[in-house]
Amino acid sequence: MVEIDRESCKGCGVCEQNCPTGAITVIDRKAVADEKCVNCGVCMRVCKFGSISRPAEMEAGAVKCPSCPVQCEIKPGFYGACRRFINTGGVLLRSRPLVTEPAYNSRRKPYLERPLITGVGAGTTYPCLRPAPHIVMDTVDGIDVVTVVTEAPLSYSGVKVKIDTNFFIGEEGARVRRCGQVVGMVETEEYGSKMISIGGANLLTGESGFMVARTIVEICNGERVALKVDKGAKLEIQVGKPPVVNGQVDSKMRVGCGSATIGMFARQLAGAVDEAIILDHHVVGLLSEHLAGEDVGLRWSGVVPNARKSTRGRYFGEQGTGWGGTSIENPRDAILRVDMSVASPGIKILVTETTGQKAALFTVTAEGEVEEIPLTRKAIEVVDLIRSNCEDARVSAFFVGGTGGSARAGVTSYPIRLTRAVHEGEASLTIGGAPTCILPGGGINFRVDVEKTVPKAFTWVPTPATVAPVEYTMTLEKYREIGGHVGNAVRKSDLTGKYEVSRKKEDEGPKKNKTG
Repeated sequence: MVEIDRESCKGCGVCEQNCPTGAITVIDRKAVADEKCVNCGVCMRVCKFGSISRPAEMEAGAVKCPSCPVQCEIKPGFYGACRRFINTGGVLLRSRPLVTEPAYNSRRKPYLERPLITGVGAGTTYPCLRPAPHIVMDTVDGIDVVTVVTEAPLSYSGVKVKIDTNFFIGEEGARVRRCGQVVGMVETEEYGSKMISIGGANLLTGESGFMVARTIVEICNGERVALKVDKGAKLEIQVGKPPVVNGQVDSKMRVGCGSATIGMFARQLAGAVDEAIILDHHVVGLLSEHLAGEDVGLRWSGVVPNARKSTRGRYFGEQGTGWGGTSIENPRDAILRVDMSVASPGIKILVTETTGQKAALFTVTAEGEVEEIPLTRKAIEVVDLIRSNCEDARVSAFFVGGTGGSARAGVTSYPIRLTRAVHEGEASLTIGGAPTCILPGGGINFRVDVEKTVPKAFTWVPTPATVAPVEYTMTLEKYREIGGHVGNAVRKSDLTGKYEVSRKKEDEGPKKNKTG
């Protein structure tokens, strides 16, 4: 177990709060570790006073877990930090049997997957207590099916935008503006992508609501939009196109973090150089220290990267505008120092990014100095390999909204029954013909990929609110059961003719008045 220096320990309790196995307790204002300790290193990393250290040798009977970079040292009868593996008689066993059958089975029937018609061009009946503009019936796979459509004004809506880029765009939570008006914020970052949220009820009903509604709709309809992040970047985004950050087009999405890149290409890297530092603003990878480097026959080279250590061969980068989205502008600065008691003069050190778009090669002199040298053919080949495995960077978006409000009255006299039918898989909600993800819990909150909807499917009204094409599809039997407006339903085969007659009558009306 870990060793705790009682002299320097202040009894602050931070180690106790963070220990994943509950092995540390503060007694009489001093931290004490017990036999549950697996030397995962969490306490050492959170201790502000340097009071905790790892023992020199692994305890008798303990087994080192190879399942992740932490490499817990688990004693007989105890679990590792993740609680997944237990040491049983000197053998690590998964603490839970393999589950071969998924718990979730979709209850939605195939004939409910596609609406009979879309809501695009349907129009809206207002106020919402009136039946929806189109209630259409047809027979699908021998089943009578109904689709109810409307173009629903939604004050509770927005768009989540995914931007594939390593470039720094701004701090999480920073406001996003358009023409100086607040339209959204930067969200938590996802794997290889920045996320921004535009809209939402508070902004749509706020002072910049008109600009918010316009921005949501233009993004969803695939138009190019210029945005500015507070204390961050200028963005030009268009769904399906590469992002432009501060005037620079980002063409490649990273293949993985720095550690993952080493894990995928360790063998090729080891065949080209003695050491590699893969720069990434989340996890910087160091080839020779990484477990993947060990697997291909390497030992630590003595090179120390300019980053904060996490686990073996994995370091946390600092976010910035430099290489790999880090604060490192000059690749030489990626090498903090070289331990010449370990390193050999002449070793080659490759510094590159997770996209392989930039690369530099260095060597170590007999005096321990680091000098840049031209990239070798093998180094170029491995960098090209990394780059060729990167996807094209692009912008994508999900329209998010809630249809659990008054718009349900156009479908049924019992709105709660429609909500329940959607959540129970007995009615499907599509937007512009595209499938949605229904969020669990109350209401009908959904997300839809705007690239799967009918093109130019969205608009907005100056209440302000976005207008989305909404389709509910269910069996005729279910529609009757939930109190639907069955009397207003028409056969799909009659829909086009009815629409044309309606238009013709509208056209004839003014003519008659004019001649009369």
